[in-house]
Amino acid sequence: MKEEILEENMRLLAIYIETQNAVLVLLSEGEDRLGTLAASVPSATEIQVQPVTSSILLGNRNTTLARVLAERLAFKTGKIGLVSIHLRTVSETEAHHTLIRLFEKVTKGSQVSKTPKEESLAS
Repeated sequence: MKEEILEENMRLLAIYIETQNAVLVLLSEGEDRLGTLAASVPSATEIQVQPVTSSILLGNRNTTLARVLAERLAFKTGKIGLVSIHLRTVSETEAHHTLIRLFEKVTKGSQVSKTPKEESLAS
């Protein structure tokens, strides 16, 4: 899925890719580019009371927002969450509200899916 927001002279793009065990969200300014990449692993427990863990795999800009969004993605989906942020001309401070809205827009339908075992137990 691909989304775009044009706001206050900023053109921000998002690409959402989901696999069986991971979700990748690329957030960028102006054009599709890979930027600072954060990875997060969901809690190992079904209740998800433990915090998710995250790390920066690539880059050194926008690290806080990339990690927060990767953790949110992992928690929301129960899968490995990967989030990339690439900003060229605007700062993270200027773009963070819009990036969060764009992130929420592309991940709107994402949620923790039940395993086949959990589905059979629920029946």
